Amino acid sequence: MAVSVRSFAKINLGLRIGAKRADGFHELRTLYQTIGLHDVVRVEASRGTGIEIRSKHPQVPCDESNTCYRMADRILHWLKVRHKVVIQIEKNLPVQGGLGAASSNAVATMVGMERVLKAEIPAEQKLLFAAEIGSDVALFLVGGTVLGAGRGEEVYALPDLPEISAVVALPRVSVSTPKAFADWDEQFAGPLPKAQAADKLTLNNKSDTINEFHRTVFAAFGANNHAGSLSGVSAKNGGDRAEALLLDLVRTGIENDFERVVFPQHPELRDIKRILERHGAKYASMSGSGSAIYGLFGSRPAAEEAATRLSTDGLTAQVTSTLTRREYWAQMVKA
Repeated sequence: MAVSVRSFAKINLGLRIGAKRADGFHELRTLYQTIGLHDVVRVEASRGTGIEIRSKHPQVPCDESNTCYRMADRILHWLKVRHKVVIQIEKNLPVQGGLGAASSNAVATMVGMERVLKAEIPAEQKLLFAAEIGSDVALFLVGGTVLGAGRGEEVYALPDLPEISAVVALPRVSVSTPKAFADWDEQFAGPLPKAQAADKLTLNNKSDTINEFHRTVFAAFGANNHAGSLSGVSAKNGGDRAEALLLDLVRTGIENDFERVVFPQHPELRDIKRILERHGAKYASMSGSGSAIYGLFGSRPAAEEAATRLSTDGLTAQVTSTLTRREYWAQMVKA
């Protein structure tokens, strides 16, 4: 039996980097948002043993380091079953692009494994698997608009943003996340005061920005804000609400800290962000540690026009939109 699963991408609406923790990871705060761009992961199980990864993309590892392999291996051991599992990855998302492709592939594998093996994995166990495989894997167990905390593996479902048109520019640049963190530490993480050693959120001077990000998020999604926008304005329709949100993102200064270390090394990425803004993006940012740069637009035609202009400039750009949690799960398994 085989099943094909759409493996959707994510963008980060702001990302704050906090202190380096005792486990070597950094404390983070971010808003994850799933979008319509996706890979396709095909999972097949038959008699036999072993896990085989197949992909035509030269940058996709087909060995035990692949996140799909690691997820499948954990599931087989947890279920205590033997099967020959073949996982085919149709790669559309960039490798090391900041869109969470490898993490999303892992969750797509989990969804496919449950179906082909006719097994149901408890939510708690899924979260354990996700945390073991990567910091942002868990967000794809939720979908839609998600608050990420801890090293990114602590996820909290938030009220969904309305559907917003987006353009994602995919430069021919790969950015190493470990290197981006190392560059951040070298430039911005000062010596740690001994008196603060016990408080993981106040280990360095970035704690204020993390707390500020927290306050902004809860102003946007608190129980008293039924509109779901930072301004709290009650909108008549999704378009008005989306427009209010985009204006608020700019007004409150939500940004991605990684831009401060990645843009100086890859100035072409900063240029792409400026091009998106010049071509009508209400809000533009790098996703994760890059290299994908996205822009959010007030309408689909505006996004399509911007993508056409980027393509004219020789850049790869795709038009998509944000996915609500309901749409994320409804569209995941291909017919």
